[in-house]
Amino acid sequence: SPGGPGSPALPMPPTVIDLRRADDPRDVVHRAVQMLAEGRCVGFPTETDYVIAAGLRGVDAVAALARLASPRAGEPALSLVLKSVDEALDWSPRMPPALRRLARRCWPGPVAALLPDDDPDGLARRVPDATRASIAGGGRMRIRVPGHTVIADSLRMHAGPLTIAEPTHEGAAIVSAADLVARAGDLVTLVIDDGPVRYAQPATTIAVDAAGLHVVQPGIVSADTLRRLASLMVLFVCTGNTCRSPMAEAIFRQLVAERLGCAPDALDGHGVVVSSAGLAAWSGAKASAGALEAMAEIGADLSAHESQPVTETLVRQADVIWTMTAAHRAALLAQFPEAGGRVALLSPDRRDVSDPIGGPVSTYRACAEQIRGHLLARMATLAAELPGLDPGAV
Repeated sequence: SPGGPGSPALPMPPTVIDLRRADDPRDVVHRAVQMLAEGRCVGFPTETDYVIAAGLRGVDAVAALARLASPRAGEPALSLVLKSVDEALDWSPRMPPALRRLARRCWPGPVAALLPDDDPDGLARRVPDATRASIAGGGRMRIRVPGHTVIADSLRMHAGPLTIAEPTHEGAAIVSAADLVARAGDLVTLVIDDGPVRYAQPATTIAVDAAGLHVVQPGIVSADTLRRLASLMVLFVCTGNTCRSPMAEAIFRQLVAERLGCAPDALDGHGVVVSSAGLAAWSGAKASAGALEAMAEIGADLSAHESQPVTETLVRQADVIWTMTAAHRAALLAQFPEAGGRVALLSPDRRDVSDPIGGPVSTYRACAEQIRGHLLARMATLAAELPGLDPGAV
């Protein structure tokens, strides 16, 4: 009889665990990590689809996944799943600035990035040829940092990254555990069921080349949203956001617009987003009269300015944060220590920008000239982040 003495072993159906009914989700994560460590394949939910994962060191499992994967033109068979942007930079140290900015704002999340696999300092060069052939195709890797908790927690506990196959059914992403089981057969040992996925659309796949950022495979995040998220975001910080930081924002807009050949109010369309905020600011206050007059004299209009306080969102999204004084920088870093690499005094020689509040318009003019001088000295800093910017243009 089937399964009797001497009979070949029959394929075992995968174990399916309903995460929603688990007494402790950590136990589910531990079990998944154990399966991965043993070189087995595990089915995971992500925010966009159900995927099948294997540890990068499991050569046989990776090969099996590659055979199951639904191919995409010009992409590798499998995606590399990582914990964070920092880990992605280990695989692609020369990630283009626009893609690095986008990744910091979108990961974890429903965006995949195609990156070169030939960086001499990247970890892809250290992967055995048999496995590398599955995660590289056409000279590119496809990297994801999913936002679903269970796969993120498993990545933190697993030794090394994961590879995933994203099988489809009739060309559509698989959005339920039952459909994944039906598609995967006996390849997968464990499937974690967390019900329908959050988005019934695939992850958006992007790439950056000499022509800029473009969408390779459309998905849940639109191209317009991605382009804005890939912009260089500069934030100026002072105390009340009514004098120094609004003037710095206005002068910076003028200087960058001159170099990019556009109007100051068109910078967003050229990949530059500029804002200002105050550490002790109230929302909605107008620029001071002296700031309004000093800026009007150079052709900048601050009449529509409304103050805003520094927020976690502003700090997290900004690529460059310039403070007016050392005290502003210290206060900002005390509140947001994770922003340390992006916060600096506006003055390259670490001199405070004097506060003109309460002074005559001549004091505001002098402050504006001080800010302009510091910004001119800072232009070269931005050239690497914004290749179209000519730091020496007048």
